[in-house]
Amino acid sequence: MSTPHQDATRDRIEAELVDPLRAMGLDVEAVEVTPAGKRRVLRVAVDKDGGVTLDDVADATREVSRVLDESDVMGEMPYTLEVTSRGVDRPLTLPRHWRRNEDRLVKATLTDGSSLTGRILTSSEESVTLDVSGTQHELAYADVAKALVQIEFNRKTEKKDD
Repeated sequence: MSTPHQDATRDRIEAELVDPLRAMGLDVEAVEVTPAGKRRVLRVAVDKDGGVTLDDVADATREVSRVLDESDVMGEMPYTLEVTSRGVDRPLTLPRHWRRNEDRLVKATLTDGSSLTGRILTSSEESVTLDVSGTQHELAYADVAKALVQIEFNRKTEKKDD
């Protein structure tokens, strides 16, 4: 559980990073500051359409480091910086998350307590269409309480003719 001070620090860090990373084509997905002995660990998760490459992470790490060096947001206490991609274990909470995971299998828990597991066919700013066992289901994001990408091993994919 975070304190109001930790939340304010995290929010300030995120505010400092959003524009410089957006200029690189990256979205800030999460910022976490965790105490680690006499240091802190600052984790910044980034994402973009088409996915994040190792080069993107390296470039983002340099930019985050530069921005923080020019700012007083981290204070005097030493910290370790970790920049990473969003990861599949994070819930789908924004329309861009759904769009970036098109054709992936997701499990959605709805606000009424029921759940669906299906493949993302299309998404818009208001809703997503899932293929659930061959039947299309359109879900408004407002009706989704939680959604997670499901890891698929040995998925058979159809080859598309170019």
